[in-house]
Amino acid sequence: MANVRYMVGDTASAVAFYTERLGFVLKKNFGAFAMVTLGDLTLWLSDPKTSARRPMSDGRVAEPGGWNRIVVEVDDLESTVERLAQAGVQFRDEVVKGVGAKQILIEHQDGNPIELFEASPDSPV
Repeated sequence: MANVRYMVGDTASAVAFYTERLGFVLKKNFGAFAMVTLGDLTLWLSDPKTSARRPMSDGRVAEPGGWNRIVVEVDDLESTVERLAQAGVQFRDEVVKGVGAKQILIEHQDGNPIELFEASPDSPV
């Protein structure tokens, strides 16, 4: 099973986003920290009250955002994009078509990107 930790501003709203918008299932919720799953991926959501957000010895603090991302594979990218757009989800770009796949980046309210990915039938992915 793969685990990914995302820094979020508010755990409750992050849980709602991932469960209501992307089909994740809430596994555990400890208030400031929650675990949501989708298939064999477990996403750890850490808000500012968790130990993962404590300042490092050099003073840096882990914050949401950036370009590292989880990839959620979908069967029909266009209908998924349409459904999410109607729900008010923000996109970083337009659908990009490449060799063997289509993808788009959506942005969680804390700035964490999520890639939606649809492989072509002949794609090796």
